Amino acid sequence: MLKLADFAAVIFDMDGLVLDTEPTYFIAWQQAASAMGYDFSEQFCLSLSGLHYKDVELALIEYCGTDFNLQTFSQLSGECWRKHVNANGIKTKHGFTGLLELLMQREVPYCLATNSPTVNAHECLELAGIEDTFSTIVTRDHVLQGKPEPDIFLKAAELMQVNISRCLVIEDSHAGIEAASRAGAFSVFIPSQLPVDPLAVELCDLMMNDLAQLTNAISA
Repeated sequence: MLKLADFAAVIFDMDGLVLDTEPTYFIAWQQAASAMGYDFSEQFCLSLSGLHYKDVELALIEYCGTDFNLQTFSQLSGECWRKHVNANGIKTKHGFTGLLELLMQREVPYCLATNSPTVNAHECLELAGIEDTFSTIVTRDHVLQGKPEPDIFLKAAELMQVNISRCLVIEDSHAGIEAASRAGAFSVFIPSQLPVDPLAVELCDLMMNDLAQLTNAISA
């Protein structure tokens, strides 16, 4: 049986795990692509989930061709995204509040570890109204390589002064689960999108439907 007492710290991913940001990105990407004369399928948007922006750019070139204007797309998608989230905000994922309360009650250290740049991470947290929730935030700017490399999680464990092998990492994407596996952490996979990535299922230590189910599993 999985117990919270088995771990020294918990590391949260952000996009798709704490924050329901992925649908907002997909909307912005599709709107920007449409304005440029391209059509982004839902499946293509899903394939970009959890990737660092440089990897996203490589995928865009491969999908759209070498004449695809990355700068224009970045500007347009950013404008579309801010228009959408300023009007609608960003929601936290189901079960996050309950899990956070459990960690605070048990005095278990926790932090945020995201592939997003620092400025984007803080902007998203503020839009969701949880900008003061994480005292430790590790972003892509703090490490040499982003997920699926292990650097971000290793840095998070270092900052919390715990061994990564005693960290519970919660992720929603294949890139995140691969990074956690390479780092040597215990990983819980909570898919943010369907169909579920079979490679992530193979790599993770445990799979759950949502954060509420995980909270119930470890609260004993």
